Amino acid sequence: MTAPEKAWALRLFDRSILKQAKYHAIVGMLGDTHGKDCLDLGSDNGVISYLLRGGGGHWTSADLTEESVASIRSLVGSDVYRIEGERMPFADAAFDRVVVVDLLEHVADDQRCVTELHRILRPGGELVINTPHAKRWSLMRPVRDFLGLTDEWHGHVRPGYTSATLAALMGERFHLDRLSTYSKVFSEALDVALNYAFQRPRGPNAENHSKGTVVTAADLEKRARQFRLLGRVYPLLKLWATLDILCVGAQGYYLIVRARKL
Repeated sequence: MTAPEKAWALRLFDRSILKQAKYHAIVGMLGDTHGKDCLDLGSDNGVISYLLRGGGGHWTSADLTEESVASIRSLVGSDVYRIEGERMPFADAAFDRVVVVDLLEHVADDQRCVTELHRILRPGGELVINTPHAKRWSLMRPVRDFLGLTDEWHGHVRPGYTSATLAALMGERFHLDRLSTYSKVFSEALDVALNYAFQRPRGPNAENHSKGTVVTAADLEKRARQFRLLGRVYPLLKLWATLDILCVGAQGYYLIVRARKL
């Protein structure tokens, strides 16, 4: 990985409250990875892949589109694969840990995907899944839809999962050890505003994304002025996100679980 590629990825991460929250939630579930064979799936532009590799262990990465794979590879170098078709390009019992980052909601046959996750994990191996939380009550979903930031535009086959639907999907093949949510209404409102400002759909024929929106170094160059402005106001945005502490008893807009292969 070249220094400029590392610089843009970390600069974007340092200005993304959601990416930071996601990374810390994953690490909190993942635990120590030293001496482990690990796989991350769906880490969009690759910064999560890069940071996870810095935590120890031997890591492999994969995603659904060439754009995502190329972006991840530009950051981490080797051991990056594209998932094509129903079968993942990995041997049986290849990994001790698998991290699924915002991928299940993009997969048409999520049951088949979980079957594959079970196949590639070693006995007793751990699975961490991060996904949008399909909350029963959502203040921000109608706002997202109104602004055109729909599930279809994001490439979501489904809006996410609840703890119950995710547990049912994993069935008797996994034991659910732990779950939590993060990113409550103030953080979610901020994410909606930034998505609309930087990546908003352009009219009724706006392009849908099969695997979300991947922000690359080229995007930062095209919007250099906007990202400089984002950097200046970031302290205020971070302060706004801390207002999540006022949402006592509310669940977050992202769900993360840890499960063990039986």
